[in-house]
Amino acid sequence: MARYLLSRNCMSRFTQGYKNSQRLRKCCGCRDFSSLNVMHDRQNQRFTITLDGDGAVSSAVLKYTIRHDQQVELMSTEVPQSHRGKGVAAQLAKAALDFVVKENLKAKISCSYIRKYVDENPHLGYQAHIEDT
Repeated sequence: MARYLLSRNCMSRFTQGYKNSQRLRKCCGCRDFSSLNVMHDRQNQRFTITLDGDGAVSSAVLKYTIRHDQQVELMSTEVPQSHRGKGVAAQLAKAALDFVVKENLKAKISCSYIRKYVDENPHLGYQAHIEDT
């Protein structure tokens, strides 16, 4: 079953009787949360999602730096205004944190959104890889 991240508008419509996810996608253009393709550019130390909306192509970016051996600083997430609230930043955060876990790194979080994502998803086990500052 596909998972959808619902905007406030969609959530309101959903609770008012929109039971079918296909109808939800049509109501305000919510996208399949799992369909976003996150690219990891190690050389430029960033995770990127290319977004296509209304014929214009833009990107959402999560930037990080390698501070020392085995330490990463997750610095910022940037999502174009037209794509906010649709799960794009969550996909970036998940990809970056999965990278930290896979590579057995420690992460310092400077981005408030990534901190919020970790705090709201304790079941994903990222906390063990986070340095408290």
